[in-house]
Amino acid sequence: MNQVKPREMVLKGISGSPGICIGKAYMVDREGVNIIERYPVSSSMVPREIDRFKSAVANAKKEHARIIEALDEDVSETLNILETHMALFKDKMLYGKTIDTIQTEQINAEWALRKVARKVKLMFQQVDDQYLKARVNDIVQVSDKIMSYLLGARDIKIGDITKRVIIVAHDLTPADASQIQLERIKGFITDRGGKDSHTAIVAKSLKIPSVFGLARATACINNDDILIVDGSSGIIIINPEEDTLFKYEERLARFEAYRADIERDSHLPAVTKDGISLSLMANIELVEEVVSAKDNGADGIGLFRTEFLYLDLERFPTEDELLVKYKELVELMSPQSVTIRTLDINGDKFNPYIDPVEEANPALGLRAVRFCLENKDIFITQIKAILRAAAFGNIKLLIPMISCMEELLQVKAIINQAVAELENDDKIFNKDIPLGIMIEVPSAVLMADELARQVDFFSIGTNDLIQYSMAIDRRNRRVAHLYQALNPAVLKMIKMTFAAAQKNNIELVMCGEMAGDPINIPVLLGFGLKNLSMNPASIPVIKKMIRNMDYQKACTFAQKVLKFSTVQEITRFTQAEYKDILPYKEMEE
Repeated sequence: MNQVKPREMVLKGISGSPGICIGKAYMVDREGVNIIERYPVSSSMVPREIDRFKSAVANAKKEHARIIEALDEDVSETLNILETHMALFKDKMLYGKTIDTIQTEQINAEWALRKVARKVKLMFQQVDDQYLKARVNDIVQVSDKIMSYLLGARDIKIGDITKRVIIVAHDLTPADASQIQLERIKGFITDRGGKDSHTAIVAKSLKIPSVFGLARATACINNDDILIVDGSSGIIIINPEEDTLFKYEERLARFEAYRADIERDSHLPAVTKDGISLSLMANIELVEEVVSAKDNGADGIGLFRTEFLYLDLERFPTEDELLVKYKELVELMSPQSVTIRTLDINGDKFNPYIDPVEEANPALGLRAVRFCLENKDIFITQIKAILRAAAFGNIKLLIPMISCMEELLQVKAIINQAVAELENDDKIFNKDIPLGIMIEVPSAVLMADELARQVDFFSIGTNDLIQYSMAIDRRNRRVAHLYQALNPAVLKMIKMTFAAAQKNNIELVMCGEMAGDPINIPVLLGFGLKNLSMNPASIPVIKKMIRNMDYQKACTFAQKVLKFSTVQEITRFTQAEYKDILPYKEMEE
């Protein structure tokens, strides 16, 4: 019997990283390399399904016990969390309710567990008691561990995938994305996420096409479906027709030729046709990415995100452990500068060992410098490590999410305390390093003139500046259309920040993802920005574009842009004025 060929389907999402890939779908979910399905079970099979659930709990509990036994005695806090988890394996709300759901609804154990876990999570999130709210994450982690045994997917990670495939997921964390093996994974798509999420940043650094915010990709796609992922336009095509495949194979060939061309010239400087030099630096989070930064012609590290070392460990790193990493980084980049940003934890990088209290809105909660000021021992350990590493290379110190003068003054007092402690301990260090703050909330823009008098440089973090200015969650697909770098309000804030830096004679850098998107470069150059830091993979593209631009023309262009009142007007005007040098034309029809 001939099988009916599935019809071609097109889904529109949010562009994560540019490029095209064609391949088979590989479905993953947080519970392992499987999508959970709901299916009924007959009354005679209910006891078997309950036994399957009980067996999964028993196996997960045994594994958990082995982890506890292997722990060192000096990690009492971790031990307390794990012992809490041990009790939850037989918790009535989770264990008992799952068995009840299997019996009453006659459904499979996986679906029953997921349903119960979500209901319990919602219930705890709605109570006022902070201790009970803190248990939400514990419940999620325990149910995930049981689920992995139900699915038979324990120990399966994205890094273990051996097929040459396109990953399809409801969501991927930055940690998930960082496991991707380039020789195996062609690209990935998710139901959730946004253009400048941390997962998108990882995708760009890997140079693999990605599309986010598709909403129903996991519902429409089956394992082994043929997919086309167009990361530049934010489109995916499921089960494409032959004509569509042929068209995209041609586009893919053109794009790869284009990428090879720009990478050949990545060592050339970013100098405009009328002789204005720009410094293009790299944003990285791992020391290993220095290779990528250098290969792509970076003029230094404009942003080293330090939180990933904290997230990888099951405890806080020591001063000496941090020193080893920072020292290695600055020595590899010497004599070029390295800007080290202090801990920007929480928000979408929440980690339970750091803060067991789940916040209703972490983006507006205890994150970045707020967390550091409340946990001064953690903050001062990091500051001391940075100052010690500065004895071995060219380091700049960057503080994230300063929203008022009071915070900045507190930070400076802690830096002075760190210096005093290092002097008292006769440690080798360098206290005379530039101090900068990230401008990423509107209050900092409005206070930029006053803040500039207290620091050596500003770094505009556009990812958060756009999010906070437009009052949107950049991971929320339903409001993603409002996350626009060329919004007139955002541009005016960038202009204000530049004016404050210029007036006080301090350096200004832009280190947000806005700096690595070609459509934004004419207005940024026209505003006078000469220091841009971006994903390493974006550097050759932006360099080539700058070498084809005229600075004086860009200044005139930027003044005209400020007269527009909508993103659409600015985008159309930019595309019309710079159509001959905007990249990715090879992707068009």
